[in-house]
Formats: sequence, structure tokens, C-alpha cells
Amino acid sequence: MIVTGRDIVERYFANRAGHKGTKAARSQFDAWLAIADQARWRNPEDVKASHPKASILKASRVVFNIKGNDYRLVATVQYQAGVVAIRFFGTHGEYDEIDAESL
Repeated sequence: MIVTGRDIVERYFANRAGHKGTKAARSQFDAWLAIADQARWRNPEDVKASHPKASILKASRVVFNIKGNDYRLVATVQYQAGVVAIRFFGTHGEYDEIDAESL
């Protein structure tokens, strides 16, 4: 898959450098990115096969748990085009304050 929106995650980590848990979250994001870069997701079932705890939402949105359930990554997946567009990255608490289906 082509992953866009990495800058959202990079800004998040840059703004929170030194905060508790960000180093582990960075490592887990890098692991997620390695999987997504190599993936060929053609439908939501393919996503669930590689990320069983991912939540499939309306409007082609998928929520991935990063670092257990401490962080959330919301992406739009364009299956036909092979593109994953990151829309949000933040803590579980920050995620609770957004509407993931309208990002």
C-alpha cells in the first residue's frame, strides 16, 4: 500500500518529544508502517487479517491500535487504488474527542 499522511504522525511525535510512552509508540508506529507499506489490502477483511483488532468504520475509515490500545491511528483506505491515508494519530483520550468518520 502507498501510505500518505506520515507527516501527521511525525508532527505528533515532534510536538511530544520526551513525553512518557512516545518512544514505545514510535517503535510501534514504525512496525505498523512496515506492515502497511508491504500490504496489499483489497478489502476490510484483508486489513483484519493483518490487524485483527483494527476497527472498520464507515466511509472507508479504519482505526488501528498502536502500542496496545494507548494510541490510535485513523486512516482512510482506498482499496482499489492501494492507498492508505493517515487522518489522525493520538492517544486513546485524544481519539475519544474526535469524530473518526468525518476526518
